[in-house]
Amino acid sequence: MNEIDANQLLLQMKIIAAKARNTEMSAGANPVGQSEFGQLLKNAINDANQMQNNASDLAKRFEEGDKNIHLTDVMIATQKAHLSLQAVSQVRNHVVSAYQDIMNMPI
Repeated sequence: MNEIDANQLLLQMKIIAAKARNTEMSAGANPVGQSEFGQLLKNAINDANQMQNNASDLAKRFEEGDKNIHLTDVMIATQKAHLSLQAVSQVRNHVVSAYQDIMNMPI
């Protein structure tokens, strides 16, 4: 059986710790990932809102008797708005769940 050299093991642990510190410093100095995710989420919410407004506008115009608006257009726009809202809602649920998992981790 091989014997474990304590000095060699300690040296390897220090090297791993130094690499981890450099990785953490690099990630902390470059918060681009956070802003990209935030911007992506903001764009998704704005798109969902725009689809909802478009569906509402089409439905209102159809109810008022606009001959250029067909029922199928209204239904498709409504379903698109519904699906985009569900997608944004699911992303929010997963982000909240991930946050709760991180906060419940033992230190």
